[in-house]
Amino acid sequence: MSDFGLDLTRAEEELPDDDGAGDVVLGVLDGETDPDEWIDAVRSGDVLVLDVAGDLNTLAAGFAREIRAEGGSLTHFRGFLVVAPSGVDIDADRL
Repeated sequence: MSDFGLDLTRAEEELPDDDGAGDVVLGVLDGETDPDEWIDAVRSGDVLVLDVAGDLNTLAAGFAREIRAEGGSLTHFRGFLVVAPSGVDIDADRL
């Protein structure tokens, strides 16, 4: 075999530190958290799993439209609101 001269250590150093994956954030949607905090978390790539404590439409009104406008998705499932950023699909086919 020929030697390609490929330095994998150097190549790894050139990769960005951010792997592009966010966290799964568990929380309670009860009106106590500023909607901008939820928006910022989703913008940074996090998926939110929020226990809905009250009227979903009222509680999500401060961020749902903006999340959708940016390509994100929201799914209500068994008392929880799952919020995903653009590029992360919520697969509900098995429900």
